[in-house]
Amino acid sequence: MSEFHIIVANIMSKNVDVPRTSFILVLTDKSTSSLAKKFLEALNTNKWKTSFYEMEDRARSGEEPPAEAADKMLRHDVVFCLTKHSLTHTVARKNANIHGISVITMPGITEDMFLNGAINADYQRVEKETMEMTERLSEAEKVIIKTGKDYKLEIPVHERMGVPSTGVFKEKGASGNLPSGEAYIAPVEKTANGKIEINGSIAGIGLVDTPVVLVIEQGRLVDATGKAGERLLSLLGDGDGRLLCELGIGTNHAARVTGNILEDEKAYNTIHIAFGSNHTFGGVIKTNVHIDCVTVNPEVEWMTS
Repeated sequence: MSEFHIIVANIMSKNVDVPRTSFILVLTDKSTSSLAKKFLEALNTNKWKTSFYEMEDRARSGEEPPAEAADKMLRHDVVFCLTKHSLTHTVARKNANIHGISVITMPGITEDMFLNGAINADYQRVEKETMEMTERLSEAEKVIIKTGKDYKLEIPVHERMGVPSTGVFKEKGASGNLPSGEAYIAPVEKTANGKIEINGSIAGIGLVDTPVVLVIEQGRLVDATGKAGERLLSLLGDGDGRLLCELGIGTNHAARVTGNILEDEKAYNTIHIAFGSNHTFGGVIKTNVHIDCVTVNPEVEWMTS
């Protein structure tokens, strides 16, 4: 059995707790089809009952899959989404969970990420540390992020609950990334103010050559510096896509920052903020985009009541 097949077998035994009778859908797109077929082959080698669906690439993270794909998701017990852009913050994913279907999203996954880094972490440790960080987010009134020279972003999170993404899927209707390891929360909409320097990566853009300074006023992104900043603004559009929707903190000891947001946002000593939809995890913003921005080695201050 190849190393890749062994890793997939480990995922099914250590990360995904479902019976052998489960019917598994591998949902993919044109960009990720080759790797998805390899993942499917590994599942079949391990005698899982599988189905495969390939769609056109989405234009950005948070964009809904085609209606046919969303319907296909509802006909399975577990869905692995190996795609270019994330389906995590979509109605299709949320609806599948409501129907008791587990959805494991792997946006931007590469073969290197299967063989190295975050996916091979000690997930008992990741689960423990993620739950601890989630509790800290839930107890906070406000989180202050200090970056760069003198940049400070104040993010009110009072009366919002943190969400754990442990990479361990034990319950029916579970959802999250794989690889994983982050605690995140929906900030109180239209209340965050300040500036933050993004020195890691941006979803759909990759590693930033020069740090991007984001200016946020009353929870809305009003300016972003440099060419990467221009691209970010273009991806978000002019509507509710520019609203701050997430604060997340990486909790995976094995994760690397390589330009792939799926792994970058899970790394130790990183935080990420996102703009766009958050109605799927406790917020009220519902739009067709969700873009994460990662900062390495920020200073984090916790304000509690």
